Amino acid sequence: MLRVSPRQRPQLIEIIRNLAERIAEARTNGRLGEVQGLQVSLTKAKEKLVALDRSLERTHNNGRGGPTELGMPVITRPGPGPA
Repeated sequence: MLRVSPRQRPQLIEIIRNLAERIAEARTNGRLGEVQGLQVSLTKAKEKLVALDRSLERTHNNGRGGPTELGMPVITRPGPGPA
């Protein structure tokens, strides 16, 4: 999956609006196959917007735009020896 740049958020919203309008027009004209294809595109565009918003929220809450620090694991006792 390709990542969307935060600067492209307004364009993604416009794409979603346009797809919704095209779905309404296709329904009006009885083009049900086109409606189905456009709905798939609309669903994926909405998923990308949700993913972008989550990414922006993580970046905002994290205070930086890099990977999340997981820390070092703590080993409490040695595991079993080789079999």
